[in-house]
Amino acid sequence: MTQQDIRISLPHRFTGFMEQTRALVPGIMVAVIVAITAKFLSEHYDTPAMLLALLLGIAVSFLSEDDKAKVGIGFSAKTLLRLGVALLGVRISFGLMMGLGIELIALVVVSVLLTIGFGLSIARFLGHKWRFAFLTAGSVAICGASAAMAISAILPKDERSEERLIFTVMGVTVLSTIAMVAYPILVNYMGMNELAGGLFLGGTIHDVAQVVGAGFSISEETGDTATLVKLFRVAMLAPIVLFASLIIRRFHETTDEDGKRPPLLPSFVLGFLVLATLNSFGLIPAFVAETLSGWSRWFLLIAIAAVGMKSNLKQVLSVGGAAIALIILETLFIGGIILVGILYLT
Repeated sequence: MTQQDIRISLPHRFTGFMEQTRALVPGIMVAVIVAITAKFLSEHYDTPAMLLALLLGIAVSFLSEDDKAKVGIGFSAKTLLRLGVALLGVRISFGLMMGLGIELIALVVVSVLLTIGFGLSIARFLGHKWRFAFLTAGSVAICGASAAMAISAILPKDERSEERLIFTVMGVTVLSTIAMVAYPILVNYMGMNELAGGLFLGGTIHDVAQVVGAGFSISEETGDTATLVKLFRVAMLAPIVLFASLIIRRFHETTDEDGKRPPLLPSFVLGFLVLATLNSFGLIPAFVAETLSGWSRWFLLIAIAAVGMKSNLKQVLSVGGAAIALIILETLFIGGIILVGILYLT
């Protein structure tokens, strides 16, 4: 390519970029407005922002049918979601995780793996297949809505993939909210000390924000332990997704509805691993990590709003009582495993 060709192509590329940007802006701005509204209501009415963003998004789902907003809403639901999950890596420090001790780490790892196995085992009796079982069990076992979105990216797509994702996000968020209120009462009733209480809360509640709220409502020590245990569960997201990708590609030759196979390791999960590794070696300054963590929360909130706007509430609710029973049973199962572990270790 000559210098003249380069000079000619650059303006065309810039023009194309600007046209793409203009096409994305309306939909992104709609999702941002819904996310900001959800955050405002969350802070004033003590309700999880994720749940509010999803419900508000569903309430204005007609906007996703508008030609001007459709492209940007789709971008927010997919690309911003993946950026949000990737940036979760800055919260992870493997050195800090090891401070839990081998026994507690083993308990958390076992509880996560057994919960996923439990979900896969009982789903067939409730009329659901492995994709929905892995989606719900992985979300319950690891980190709620964020895990649901990461796992959804590696599952072969079909016409009901989005409905299953929305139901799972809604289910784990509602259950986390209930647990945030009920579990601290249970911890006090059972007379757990700070370590046991933090382990129970961090090892059983689905979403990070609700873990923090529940833990620090008891004491600072309980809150610190609960947060640390929860972050260890978050750190398991990448290896679980990688291992599941290998299994899916080996035993299930299913392709997406567009004929493509799910990725072995999505780029955003790789980004999660890179950021977690850099943070573990102290290569990310504290203020940068805090900034990126804040961006992660906002990207995920905007993405959830966009996912809600792309949904059909009637179809989401059509998953039925068996799906609700499945996610509740998985939640009770991981709670039972952690309780048994606490009784054994203390």
